[in-house]
Amino acid sequence: MHATVLTMIDALRIFSCSSNPQLASEIAGHLGLAVSPLVVSRFSNDNLHVQVQDNVRERDVFVVQSFSEPVSDHIMELMITLDALRSASARRVTAVIPYYSYARSDKKDAPRISITGRLIADMLKTAGADRVLTMDLHADQVHGFFSVPVDHLSAIPIIVDHFRKTHDISNLVAVATDAGGAKRVGRFSERLGVPMAIIDKRRVSDTDVKQGQVVGDVQGRDVVIFDDEIATGGTLLATIGTLRAAGVRSIHVGAAHGVLCGPAIERLRNADIESIVVTNTVSVPPEKRFDKLTVLTVAPLIAAAIERIHTGESVGALF
Repeated sequence: MHATVLTMIDALRIFSCSSNPQLASEIAGHLGLAVSPLVVSRFSNDNLHVQVQDNVRERDVFVVQSFSEPVSDHIMELMITLDALRSASARRVTAVIPYYSYARSDKKDAPRISITGRLIADMLKTAGADRVLTMDLHADQVHGFFSVPVDHLSAIPIIVDHFRKTHDISNLVAVATDAGGAKRVGRFSERLGVPMAIIDKRRVSDTDVKQGQVVGDVQGRDVVIFDDEIATGGTLLATIGTLRAAGVRSIHVGAAHGVLCGPAIERLRNADIESIVVTNTVSVPPEKRFDKLTVLTVAPLIAAAIERIHTGESVGALF
């Protein structure tokens, strides 16, 4: 009996958990595939039940799931799916996590707390992930929490291309909301070819942010506030107030992850800004969209990374 040589389409499987099925469908479409069927249900006692409905034996499998609201449900759903795929004899399983929310829990900054970003990384391996593909981690050191290979993509080139095509960048300054984001904004400003400034920020609590002075020349300039994510918009509002007091001409906003939770939509609709750009690493439903908001897709980038992982090519070459 002759061994069967699998083509790329035969050997590759894309599955979607429930956090962002539209993104998963786009990714699969760029690869010339359909999303493989996966049934997620609940038992009467509220336990999750996942059944893989495609043959994955000796296949290279990728599972798309962002850690968006409800985060705990989505994490558990991914863990069960990974375990089911391993049990079904998949050759390799990659967890594609466009938004890894627990990257914010990257250090022990209070007594008797968990470094949850590391805990989730350990759980992913235990569940059956052979590797992880993610985007724009809140802190670079989270990459080191994983004991499996990690490919860390960035939406910066996508957002930079958008600003080049839609804005006059000759008077533009990129702004970091605090010193911790300076390295990220430095990469953004360098790629865009504009100077940068930093806000002196003090975080009092998860929802209370105190702004200080602007470090850099922004008076009379157009600015783009760039960050890895926008959650409630509290930091963004404080930054806008500081920049307006410093005499900027116009304010634009860019972020990889449009989490947009709690009061974010109301805040951003009424914010003194010209435009805001995020990507679809987190699903942004119609009820969260408004005139100033643009949502860019990361599907082509993730699809290109998946193809390179599958064929053994360099993912870093994409950048």
